[in-house]
Amino acid sequence: MPLYMDVHTIADGVALDDVKKAHEADLQTQGPYDVNYLRYWVNEADGKVFCLVDAPSAEAASTEHREAHGLVADEVIEVVEGQ
Repeated sequence: MPLYMDVHTIADGVALDDVKKAHEADLQTQGPYDVNYLRYWVNEADGKVFCLVDAPSAEAASTEHREAHGLVADEVIEVVEGQ
């Protein structure tokens, strides 16, 4: 399956603990969408969140985020892991 990196921008900043809770919601919801959220990164001050997901499509990843917690990414970019 392809890998995607999604990018969220939260205008007033974001707390790491809130992102952790959203990621946990993804893990609980991802099965029916055939996606696997692998990792996430957070820049609290700039309100940036990056999620790495193994998914059949960008649309599947976005749909799962919407269902799990409502935080749909601003961008979903297909990526290839480097060595």
